[in-house]
Amino acid sequence: MPTMTPSTAAVSPAVDRADPPQTATEAAMPVFDSARLLQGGREVLIRHGDECYRLRHTRNDKLILTK
Repeated sequence: MPTMTPSTAAVSPAVDRADPPQTATEAAMPVFDSARLLQGGREVLIRHGDECYRLRHTRNDKLILTK
């Protein structure tokens, strides 16, 4: 699986957020589109250090991150 970074992932401008940023720090954070992360699937694995996490898109249109 390719490594996703703000430079290679879909980064949307802050104006595309459903809720406006609450602080200047939030406005400066990169935004990743879940559809691009999932690449048409329902689950992806995210490696964080030595751990692997599963990001799952549920039937109820929720995202669940599990270890």
